[in-house]
Amino acid sequence: MPQLLNGEKTIVSLCSGTGAWERPYVEAGYNVISITLPDNDVLTYKPPKNVYGILAAPPCTMFSLARMNAKTPRDLRAGMETVTACLNIIWECQYKLEKETAHKTTINFWAVENPYNGFLKRFIGRPAFTFQPYDFGDRYKKHTALWGHFNDPIKKSVDLNQGELELARRNSQKLPKFDSMKSKDIHPEFYGKLDQVTRRSITPPGFAKAFFESNR
Repeated sequence: MPQLLNGEKTIVSLCSGTGAWERPYVEAGYNVISITLPDNDVLTYKPPKNVYGILAAPPCTMFSLARMNAKTPRDLRAGMETVTACLNIIWECQYKLEKETAHKTTINFWAVENPYNGFLKRFIGRPAFTFQPYDFGDRYKKHTALWGHFNDPIKKSVDLNQGELELARRNSQKLPKFDSMKSKDIHPEFYGKLDQVTRRSITPPGFAKAFFESNR
């Protein structure tokens, strides 16, 4: 079981990967429980009592429309197994109300993140919120969707310059010089350490901060 950090409110981060989405909560002193492979698996995880909020970023590998030349066949059932495990954890944290007359469940917010252009919305419906990284000041494109119950983060968009728009076009066409997300500027701590696809999956820091400000 992961150890809790100092703080009063517990955030559970499912399939957290590099921890970019949960980072503002960690820095603010929340108790953040990170459940991610290889050390922890959402398929077997049992949440504690009194969870304040849940972030979930299940892998998009099987749902991505860009998956055209993968070495292994698309397996939507396998992809949904992880999504369902995340949802089961979210539901488990809400079954027991504080009192019989309560008008809300015990967790303050929950959100599931995945690329907008994918199969997941065919399974769990339209997302509650969509965004591009540039909506929160990060200068690149990656159309992303959120499902859940949360306060919408406040967008403060920036305009991409011609070079950034060209990079986005190249990324969408998966040309040989594909440069995931200009990681050298956006997530320098991971640049050169992770493959391009993994770097591109990292939660944009501007969005992570805005989400925290609206859900704290």
